This record gives sequence, structure tokens and C-alpha cells, in this order.
Amino acid sequence: MREREEGSEAVVEATASVAMPSAISSRERVARSILDHGPSSAADLAERLGLTQAAVRRHLDSLLAAGLVTAREQKVYGHRGRGRPAKVFLLTDSGRDAFYQAYDQLAADALRFLAEAAGGGDAGRDALAAFARARLARDADRYREALGEGDGLTPTEKLAGVLSADGYAATVRRAPLGEQLCQHHCPVAHIAEQFPQFCEAETEVFSQLLGTHVQRLATIAHGDGVCTTFVPTPAHTLSATDTSSPDTSSPVSGRNPV
Repeated sequence: MREREEGSEAVVEATASVAMPSAISSRERVARSILDHGPSSAADLAERLGLTQAAVRRHLDSLLAAGLVTAREQKVYGHRGRGRPAKVFLLTDSGRDAFYQAYDQLAADALRFLAEAAGGGDAGRDALAAFARARLARDADRYREALGEGDGLTPTEKLAGVLSADGYAATVRRAPLGEQLCQHHCPVAHIAEQFPQFCEAETEVFSQLLGTHVQRLATIAHGDGVCTTFVPTPAHTLSATDTSSPDTSSPVSGRNPV
């Protein structure tokens, strides 16, 4: 009887080992989708990955249990219907580390080598800044084309659209005297923590693309939940008779912030 039980256990274990790669692959796809697109609901993930919501929820339960994702209620702006708001899922620091650790270490080592090869000190920092600008220049050309398309959106909204397509989960919120460009995800946040030249270069590119001085208010790399950039409204577009404060709660591009 014991031999049969042991044999049955072996069959179960063998079956699990065969099924596990598929399960792990789908679970990693769920986590990767959250990484690339920012906070996502189960419905978002199911549609994006071509999975059933039931399958997505099983993977999310596993990721929650492992401490790789966390859940928050999705903020709803304007009129909210009956029922509880949907939950959105986002990666924890541990979840991000699972993707970034090996690649970040390699990138950090390469950047330190670049700085040292340039002579260290100010020369090294200048070399890193030049590299960061060159890296962003390729994207800037593509973003500039998108900003030139006339579709009724503000330049900041158009920029948020192309940033979201690149995985930055960007939104735009109206603010007094301007707009706030919010990036809810940063693919290079771990590197930018060590090398602030990347955040500085990105801010410069935004200023060039939008044709105005912009101000970085917060960054994920510095421990803030969202990268936030203030984009002032040109003076000639402000009405001298309009003294009301703009609505600061409604996102006008991308997904709702969480």
C-alpha cells in the first residue's frame, strides 16, 4: 500500500513539473504586463494578454501571496456608479527587483566604467549626461512626430500618449496655470536612483519637445510614487477674465492614476 502511495505521489509530482512551466510563464506575463503598463485591473490584464479573467485572478493571487504585487482600489473621477470600485494591481519593490536586479547591475557597472574611463569627477558626470541625452534623442525624434499630429489634444496630452505606448503609464492632470504630466511607471527607475543624469536628461527633452520650461516635481527614482512634471500654460493662452481654478482631479490622457 505504501509503495502505491509513493508511486502516486511521484506521478503527482511529475504531472506538476510538466504543468508548472506553462503556469510560471503565464504568471510572468501577468507581472511583466503590470511592469510595462503600470497599475492594471484584472480586466485590463485579461484583454491585454488574451487570458480569461479567472486565469488572471489566479495568477494575481499567487503574485499577491508572494509579495510581488499589491492591490489598490482604482480611483474614479466624476460620477461613480453603484458597487465597489475595481481593484488595480501594481508591482511591489520586490516585484520590480525580480525583473531588474540582473540587468540593473550590468547597466550600473557599465555606466560606472564609462564615468571612470572619462576621468571621473565632473568629466565622468558629463560623460554620463551625454550618454543619457544621446539615449533619449532617438525617442525624442519619434515623440516630436507625434506632437505634430493635429488631433485636438494639447502637446502635453500627446506626449503622455506616446510615453504610455512606451510603457510609462503616463497621464495628464490639469493644474493651476498649467498641466501636470504624471508617469506612473519608469523602466529605468533603479538606474536613475544611482545616476540622476537620466532624470535630468528626460526633463530637458520634455522642455525641448513642449517648447517651454518645465519643472520636475517628483520622481520614482527619488522614492516618490509617480514622476510628476509641471508644464506651464503659455501666458497668451490664459484668459485675463477667467479667475476660476482649473479642475485638478480629472486625468485627460492615459489611465487613471492610483
